[in-house]
Amino acid sequence: MTLLAEYYSPASPAEPWESAAAERRAGADESWDGARAGSSERAGQDDRAAVERARADLDRLLSLRSKLGELERTRVDDGALPTHPALGALLPGGGLQPGGVYSVGGSTSILMALLAGPSADGAWCAVVGMPGFGAEAAALSGVDLDRLVLVPYPGDRWFSVTAALADAVSVVVTTPRTMVGDAEAARLAARLRQRGAVLLVCGRWPRVDATVGVASSAWSGVGEGHGYLAARELTVTAESRSWGRERRATLLLTPDGRLQDAAPATKAPRPIPLHAVRAGQSQGSRPALASDVSQRLRAVG
Repeated sequence: MTLLAEYYSPASPAEPWESAAAERRAGADESWDGARAGSSERAGQDDRAAVERARADLDRLLSLRSKLGELERTRVDDGALPTHPALGALLPGGGLQPGGVYSVGGSTSILMALLAGPSADGAWCAVVGMPGFGAEAAALSGVDLDRLVLVPYPGDRWFSVTAALADAVSVVVTTPRTMVGDAEAARLAARLRQRGAVLLVCGRWPRVDATVGVASSAWSGVGEGHGYLAARELTVTAESRSWGRERRATLLLTPDGRLQDAAPATKAPRPIPLHAVRAGQSQGSRPALASDVSQRLRAVG
């Protein structure tokens, strides 16, 4: 028993086969730790490679987006419909872009001025849902009535009428009767791009290329109870997704209905003031009207 106790005692020297097993276990542990370390290192390398690939893809995507923007700007600059020079300076590309959608508000004169350029250049135009659109005023603004289509009362089918006219004419003006959804606006925008037409909206519309409006206006030629309307000065503003801040221009609406750059206007003749005249008071050598009337009444009486 003593021998057995001594044989199983932990303090007794290990047998050769126990030492070999311990070495194998230690080697296995070292191999496992090395494998784990190698796996972690490979995982880190894979992560770094994935990040580098993602950065390269992002750089290629940004480069492609920039090239597409340059191509789009080139197409817009080459194919923009002409318009009034002062209004063109406020619009992306210097004019109305084929396939573009613009919101116009605050003045029908601005709307007619936007139509005048394409119409004078030979383009067909259409106006939908504006019964107050004056044909005579449009002609004075430079719109060719021979190439103008008017649909003053489209009813509930105003959107279908607008979309149908976008297939036939170059510029369509419409007044939304109801709220337009993003899906409807996207489908019409695709049709506009396909046909190369332009949509001018008198009201709210999702995702327009530019918004043109009138910030302020002032009439000239009228004094305190006297004079005639001579001209109207307009401060026109434009906001677009192409730039960050608002653009402004001051234009002058002349009595003949045309827009021009606001230059120092010729001063209108100063009206002669009228002075009150009392009854019986003569003005020069001619008696006053009231005195003359009273004398005639006495003669009759």
